[in-house]
Amino acid sequence: MKMVAASKLRKAQDAILQMRPYIRQLNGLLDKIYTEAGENLESEYAVERPVEKVLIMVITSDRGLCGAFNSNVIKAAIALINEKYPDQFRKNQVWIMPFGKKAYDFFSKRDFQLVDNYYKIFTELSFEKAREAASFVLDGFTGKRFDRVEIVYNEFKNVATQVLKSEQYLPILPKEPKKDDHEIPFYIYEPSAEEIIRELIPHGLKVQLYKSILESNASEHGARMTAMDQATENAGELLSALKLVYNRTRQAAITTEILEIVGGAEALANG
Repeated sequence: MKMVAASKLRKAQDAILQMRPYIRQLNGLLDKIYTEAGENLESEYAVERPVEKVLIMVITSDRGLCGAFNSNVIKAAIALINEKYPDQFRKNQVWIMPFGKKAYDFFSKRDFQLVDNYYKIFTELSFEKAREAASFVLDGFTGKRFDRVEIVYNEFKNVATQVLKSEQYLPILPKEPKKDDHEIPFYIYEPSAEEIIRELIPHGLKVQLYKSILESNASEHGARMTAMDQATENAGELLSALKLVYNRTRQAAITTEILEIVGGAEALANG
């Protein structure tokens, strides 16, 4: 299982490493437009409303045997609800959107409202499916079905390390002007910054969700590699301990038999 996870990790790791420069460049472009446009720039995805209805996207895996990978994400999602949205939860106004069978299985068996259209996304992972899921969330936010959208997932750092992330997805947080803004290239916008941002924001949000799913996918295989390696070591230690117990028990049995034979021989000699 470690070897299988290693082969899958290579592909998943390549996918996320290829995605990061693209999203970094896209975010840099968005930051530049935000900085230049300032308060004149408005977006329907940045509208702050009183938080009454909350959607939490929880990204886990389809399979287990990957250590605390899934349980950590689920615990973080529950902690997020308890800390930030207890009133909404009591009013039955918190929805869970699971990605991955483990999240679906956990929340479907408990008192949570589910948006379960996309929990099988890892069956055939692609940008098209992530874009479809993101479009559903964006439409839900602009249609006032949700006032706040959060996302909880594991970010891939390396094979042995996954960083648990809990981020606000919608409304998008305001961008603050950067001190090193001179390092960002100058752009000429055509037709206008407003029209470009109107197209780029939803695209950027869709890419952001896809990136989070890719991060979680790579993290899963890394966690499974680590878990299977640890399981192999534990099994080896258990095998050594059992061999030691077996040899001691066998030695004790042989010693007992020898003592019985010696005792019988002495009894016959004395008799």
